[in-house]
Amino acid sequence: MALDPKVEAHQRLVEQLRRSFGQTIMAAFDDEKVVEIMANPDGKLLVERHGQGIVQEGMIAPQQVQNIIGLVAAWRGTISNAEKPICEGSLPREFGGARFEGILPPLSKGPLFAIRLPARSIYTLTNYVEAGMLSNEHEKVTEVVVEEKKLDMFGTLRRAIELRKNIVVSGGTGSGKTTLLNAILQYISEISDLDQRVVTIEDTGELQCTAPNFVDLLTDDTANVDMTRLLKATMRLRPDRIVVGEVRDGSALALLKAWNTGHPGGAATVHANNPQAALLRLDQLCQEAGVPSQSELIAEAVDIVIQIQRDKSHPAGRRITSMWDVKKGEEI
Repeated sequence: MALDPKVEAHQRLVEQLRRSFGQTIMAAFDDEKVVEIMANPDGKLLVERHGQGIVQEGMIAPQQVQNIIGLVAAWRGTISNAEKPICEGSLPREFGGARFEGILPPLSKGPLFAIRLPARSIYTLTNYVEAGMLSNEHEKVTEVVVEEKKLDMFGTLRRAIELRKNIVVSGGTGSGKTTLLNAILQYISEISDLDQRVVTIEDTGELQCTAPNFVDLLTDDTANVDMTRLLKATMRLRPDRIVVGEVRDGSALALLKAWNTGHPGGAATVHANNPQAALLRLDQLCQEAGVPSQSELIAEAVDIVIQIQRDKSHPAGRRITSMWDVKKGEEI
């Protein structure tokens, strides 16, 4: 029996991508600890593993990088050249839903790409305690106090989830925001039943949820369905908790309104260097929707900001540095 032409074309393209990626990159895809694969304009092939930092794993020829970008563009139903030098979006499902960003000259000196791989295993809140990421290693305190501090932060976060507080995870690039959000989502799943409907919304499938009553939604550039559109649609899906992978545009306004109108207990990530900057970032994103400052809405909708950052001195490579109570305006 002949294959459907679309299925056959898809399989051919996947095989072409595998060959173009080559043995080293395909091995990185198979490594559960790998979170990022990067090809730099100078030809360096870099791989980041969770908690281990970035290492160079050989060189990659410019033509190979360009071929990869071209194949991904074909998968996305477009082309990639000097007139269209940016290629972005999810890779085929055979590559685990990884997120791809490729750039060609003249925007860079040479072709480059970055591939973000979703977490293959859930890092729970208990794991954060065991790894010591809920304490400040640089404080001059005894091990007993450090352990109490970890347990206090751990307990505070769990209680916040149980009480359906709205939580924003803040951090810089590669700080582990999504991994922490997945840990929060894992605990939400653990305490949820069929009466608590959890809806996740993201651009690429990085969130993992095992709640009994769960709906996952993805934006679609080709269908012109962005996060704001999905948030509006979500309101008709009877959501109890709304979790967004990353807030990066005017959809922040729709999310905050949803959290503030009978749908508490949500979570999201935002790119910022400290809790106060995270709140300011949310306000700036809201204004991208064509509205004035929404500081009052933010203060009402957001309960807790958790700050996570990279830390080379920490065994885990990152740590939670702050938990900010928005309502009280103070550190928890």
